[in-house]
Amino acid sequence: MRNAGRCGLYGVLLRLVLWTGAGFLMLPLAPALAQEGAAAAGHSLLDLLQSRLVETLTWINGLGAIAPVAFILLYLVITVAFVPASIVTLGAGVVFGVVQGTVLVFIGAMLGATAAFLVGRYLARDWVAGRIAHSPKFQAIDDAIGREGRKIIFLIRLSPAFPFNLLNYALGLTQVPLKDYVLGTVGIVPGTVLYVYLGSLLGNLAMLGAGGEPDPQAATAQWALRIIGLLATLAITIYITRIARKALREAVPKEEASGASES
Repeated sequence: MRNAGRCGLYGVLLRLVLWTGAGFLMLPLAPALAQEGAAAAGHSLLDLLQSRLVETLTWINGLGAIAPVAFILLYLVITVAFVPASIVTLGAGVVFGVVQGTVLVFIGAMLGATAAFLVGRYLARDWVAGRIAHSPKFQAIDDAIGREGRKIIFLIRLSPAFPFNLLNYALGLTQVPLKDYVLGTVGIVPGTVLYVYLGSLLGNLAMLGAGGEPDPQAATAQWALRIIGLLATLAITIYITRIARKALREAVPKEEASGASES
């Protein structure tokens, strides 16, 4: 019995190692595959990735005590490999609930973002530079990041206008210290909470439809509270996003102007 348990644990660990290794092997090819695949076959590649992610989340849901570790590793891999993370973030709400799901997504995203930052800075600098060479957004904020790295990165993380996965690599080309990069990336929290909360609603909706007949009054009150919570979270997220965009508009021109006057 003990040997069978060990074999099962070894199987789980092996699958996690393969997931992680595959993610890092996909790193140089992922952006090109995503672009070429979308052009050649519409959304088929994205649909395939999403279906595989849903299958993996289902598998993780059955892992018991090590499910949180497996989820964090999965999130790290998809962040490094340029895979859209929205499905997995929603899945965290379904599998783990709002609080634990938010914590796990945050840990996985921070680890993945840090790994991508270090790869962009030390291992794939030329490749990343080629990817962002013609990006006006990145060029516009590069000087500002050099002066107020932590603040600008925090504001960028609050704003959905900047692609999370590519930005992780691109910021490795700047002069921002790793510590400031990590602290600035805390700005992902509001968006993370919103997505995980949405996922928890989807999960509860599926369970309500799957079986049982809950008391109508209790169910109505419960859903009213959830909708109020969702609207409040959404309002806060939109408000923070607007503040971030305004602050970025004010900060970037200011830094560019000061740089021009110094030169």
